[in-house]
Amino acid sequence: MTAYVPREIFLTKGVGAHKEELHSFELALRDAGIEKCNLVQVSSIFPPGCRMISKAQGLKKLHPGEITYCVMSRCCTNEPRRLLAASVGLAIPADRKTYGYISEHHAFGQTERQSGDYAEDLAAAMLASTLGIDFNVDESWDEKKELFKISGKIVKTCNSTQSSIVKNNDYTTVVAAAVFIF
Repeated sequence: MTAYVPREIFLTKGVGAHKEELHSFELALRDAGIEKCNLVQVSSIFPPGCRMISKAQGLKKLHPGEITYCVMSRCCTNEPRRLLAASVGLAIPADRKTYGYISEHHAFGQTERQSGDYAEDLAAAMLASTLGIDFNVDESWDEKKELFKISGKIVKTCNSTQSSIVKNNDYTTVVAAAVFIF
């Protein structure tokens, strides 16, 4: 049996608003560029050797109706003036032969930056826990290099986050996803 491990990954995000909740989700997927796929949500492992590519490159590799695996965060409400956010965070080890982590986070009342930072911290903490390392986000962050240092290992983090404020009584959905390419 051959391993079914993604070779590439890209990040995307989107927002949609409509009087129907399901339609607002469809519009958010359309805004993210992944509405034409049959999405299968998976858990949180960034595969060893997986290469990050741009959204534009990734979208070119998708085909209508394709079963597409992703880690997705989604948040929806129709409460007027409510701030909502959806984020995926990645923690990618410097040693590309080992696996990293992808986190999903969604929240009400958090800005795009707050939600994105939280998702990155969460992914880094999950990676640290698998290495058996006590991890303090504030002590491990190297602002100058924008990297986490976990037990002497350098970890690159990034996120994709979409936030929005509900403008009227329509449902608003925000999505963020890490999409796998095989």
